[in-house]
Amino acid sequence: MKHAVRTRPASSRRRVRLLAIATGALLLTACAPWRMWTAADLARAAQPYTAQPAQPVRRVLVVGDSTAVGTGANAPLDSLPGRIGQDHPKWHIDNLAANGARYADVAAQLERASAGYDLVLVLAGGNDVIRLTALDTLRPQIEQVAALAQQKGQHVVLMPCGNVGHAPFFIPPVSWVMSHRSEDLHAIVKDVAATSQARYVRLLKPRDEDPFVARSKALNAADGLHPSSAGYEEWYRELVAQGGLAGLGE
Repeated sequence: MKHAVRTRPASSRRRVRLLAIATGALLLTACAPWRMWTAADLARAAQPYTAQPAQPVRRVLVVGDSTAVGTGANAPLDSLPGRIGQDHPKWHIDNLAANGARYADVAAQLERASAGYDLVLVLAGGNDVIRLTALDTLRPQIEQVAALAQQKGQHVVLMPCGNVGHAPFFIPPVSWVMSHRSEDLHAIVKDVAATSQARYVRLLKPRDEDPFVARSKALNAADGLHPSSAGYEEWYRELVAQGGLAGLGE
């Protein structure tokens, strides 16, 4: 009696491959365990930047992951929100970001935030790339984040991290997967931003144009995963250059 041979659907096969790659990532990074220890140390030391001027002229809400906390910077002032505060000392800045947050967690951050902000800045995506959040799960989560952010503020900026595959933390072939997933992330965020009237700030660049590759030692923190103080300064330049703070005045 012949038995039918079961074949796994393409999505299942792809998931198995990704799990195998993730396992490989753990083995590869175990070759340099100090990077993981350093990343944990940086996360424990990081404090999110906030500002409460006596008579604020604008109110800003920051939500997101470790890049919104400023992990990797020498001080909260050197983080991206800190640089906003330095250039705009009359802006009130609340920061609900948390290390390790994915878009699902960012939605929860927004749900507990008050409304009435002039700007909601969303810095997230890296953990969804690294922890292999399925794309068909990720899109509705990003849509939810954009919708909640619109409820909380007049202007919304979606600013996902740059190419995770370019981070020294990862080596081939894992870095290749991280680069592909970073491209998928940005494609989704760009599309969601266009349909939700949010501003999308693009940090994703080809390897030969990425300053985090050309100036890797200066722009990456000691863990090879997060931006350094100089790296966050580069991100802040991109935020301003791409109109992320446009329309807010002083």
